[in-house]
Amino acid sequence: MITGAIKNKVDKIWTDIWAGGITNPLTVIEQLTYLMFIRSLDEKELETEEFEHMTGEKMNKIFPQSAVGQSMRWSKFKNNDPRDIYDVISQRVFPAIKNMKHGRLPDFTAQGELVELADDSGSDVQNETAFARYMSDAMFLIPTPQVLQKIITGLDDLYEHDISDLDMQGDLYEYMLGKLATAGQNGQFRTPKHIREMMVELLQPTPDDTICDPACGTAGFLVSASEYIRSHYEDTMTSEQWEHFAGGAFTGFDIDRTMLRISAMNLMLHSISHPEIDYKDSVSKQNQIRDKFTMCLANPPFKGTVDAESIHDNLKAVTNTKKTELLFLALFLRMLKKGGQCACIVPDGVLFGSSKAHKAIRKELVENHQLRAVISMPSGVFKPYAGVSTAVLVFTKTGAGGTENVWFYDMKADGFSLDDKRSEIADNDIPDIIERFHHLDQEADRQRTEQSFFVPRQEIADNDYDLSINKYKKMEYVPVEYPSTTELMADLHELELEITAGLAELEEML
Repeated sequence: MITGAIKNKVDKIWTDIWAGGITNPLTVIEQLTYLMFIRSLDEKELETEEFEHMTGEKMNKIFPQSAVGQSMRWSKFKNNDPRDIYDVISQRVFPAIKNMKHGRLPDFTAQGELVELADDSGSDVQNETAFARYMSDAMFLIPTPQVLQKIITGLDDLYEHDISDLDMQGDLYEYMLGKLATAGQNGQFRTPKHIREMMVELLQPTPDDTICDPACGTAGFLVSASEYIRSHYEDTMTSEQWEHFAGGAFTGFDIDRTMLRISAMNLMLHSISHPEIDYKDSVSKQNQIRDKFTMCLANPPFKGTVDAESIHDNLKAVTNTKKTELLFLALFLRMLKKGGQCACIVPDGVLFGSSKAHKAIRKELVENHQLRAVISMPSGVFKPYAGVSTAVLVFTKTGAGGTENVWFYDMKADGFSLDDKRSEIADNDIPDIIERFHHLDQEADRQRTEQSFFVPRQEIADNDYDLSINKYKKMEYVPVEYPSTTELMADLHELELEITAGLAELEEML
């Protein structure tokens, strides 16, 4: 649990970086990510050395065994003079992690030149597979030795005294990611944790699932899915399931290499050391994946359009459009195995848009697969990023229909105020949504005036496959009883007498 004291320490680090001239939250996160990774390498090395000492068994090392190689370790340089720390990180450690291979860092010559690593290492250190793979274009931007020393001292204090286990490290990183309050150029932004957790709870992933987010950003959905699996199955998972959990269970794609680095770090801090995190334009011809995953969880970009020539032909066959929010729905259907589930966030326009492409993707979901739920969310859920109205679609890929009734839910509150402050409040429909979704047999008799209800497939088809809740919800008008005219006139006369008396008192005072 991230307490007020830990938040204050993180905020202090953040303030120190801002004071140094780095004001873009994404850049701050990125620079902190590099330093957390550098520290994690030394932690891993210390564990290896302890294992060697206990067993006498020789292990592969991350750091070169030379004096220069050992000087690159966090535990060796963290208490040095600020200028020495800056030189070591900027001139040795950072270039070394950018050239990391097979879980090893390269050494340096006496002249300070990198020594090329051989390609025949048998190291089992996997950290670089997800993170260091995308380090080649990384830049070290911390401006001065003084700012760097403050960050290192602050991070070390957090690790030593406040975040001793992996869960806490993950929570810390999640708190820092929560400071990303700007949307990307294509309309992508971080999904609030409680919304991600709701969507995961709706799908209930297991240790045997293969889960994909083809627009992963900071990997929040994959992290939430991993936390659900650990909390429900940790004590019963087999060694094969743990091996699957550490890598193959989680796949994410993004077209922003900064996001790939951040998502890889986020997953590492949640015990997923070997995820499939790849640079890939998911809706392009570059992505050939089909029938692979058992689960998709995503909040794909809303505002973007892509070059028509680059869009994969089989996506255009489902919905002939350049709009990313429609293409991603077709993509989920292609990437899922039969029987695979998806929970995704869509802008309201997807639900009622009148274009051929909009109608085509809705018809595909309703007629050829099983559309299970449409959960309408209030427009403030994504503040302060954006005020866009959204919904969660839950569906299962069948390839043979299966939609009989679609469950609609009108979410009015998510536990936070719907203004830019997003302060915590008591009203929260999320527990009710989860409870009702997993007991849909009890929803059959609900009226259209209630917060949730079923709509038959045929009625949806008759309405051009419109999925907006307002199309089917009925308003209940409660008559308001007003006082009679006689009573109103009597009240007015009484007020008139009071005003006259008041004016008389004023005149006497004058």
